Amino acid sequence: MECRMDREALTAFLAAEFPQAARQFTVLEAGPGTAVLRLDVAEEHLRPGGTVSGPAMFALADVAFYAAVLSALGPEALAVTTGCSIDFMRKPPAGMALRAEARLLKLGRSLAVGDVFLMSGDEPAPVARASMTYAIPPRRAGAT
Repeated sequence: MECRMDREALTAFLAAEFPQAARQFTVLEAGPGTAVLRLDVAEEHLRPGGTVSGPAMFALADVAFYAAVLSALGPEALAVTTGCSIDFMRKPPAGMALRAEARLLKLGRSLAVGDVFLMSGDEPAPVARASMTYAIPPRRAGAT
């Protein structure tokens, strides 16, 4: 699998096509079918009890997997989430950035399947794991 979009290309693409995500998430790394993104946790990402909310963690996992798909596919704005299962394994504390490590396991003509591990700060154990499936729009004739 080749890398069709690197960190810089993904950052520019998100800024142009998905600015609300680009404002919240930072692309740290990208390779062939992989992406690492960061969410700098702010007050708006917290739930009662001082932990990061599930919706904020899901959003990070989803955008990270989108970036991993684009790294292998190229700029395809209309690739969309069709399935996600997320396991929340431990409570991430407030005040620490979250990092998503996404990898593509299979890229077919119509579906992409992979997983995302969410890490808190420098902790080695994940706080959550997501299994993701994305729908890939049909390629137009002549598209590469």
